[in-house]
Amino acid sequence: MNHLKTESKPRALSEIEAAKYISMSRSYLAQSRMEGNRDNRTPAPRFIKIGRSVRYLREDLDHWLDQFCKLEYLGQAI
Repeated sequence: MNHLKTESKPRALSEIEAAKYISMSRSYLAQSRMEGNRDNRTPAPRFIKIGRSVRYLREDLDHWLDQFCKLEYLGQAI
């Protein structure tokens, strides 16, 4: 019998996992979470609190990534 292991991806990610998932630093997530969205700064992804724990939902991170413009070259940036 061939048993395939299926890896289930967690829906809620820790701060460290979320930072790796979006290729940003953990300090960016912490700082943006504390300061909120500010002018001329990259907006923060949404997060949830479960007790004292901070978690990021995978679908919120995907939506956050999708909101940024996809460029072919830097001259396209406005």
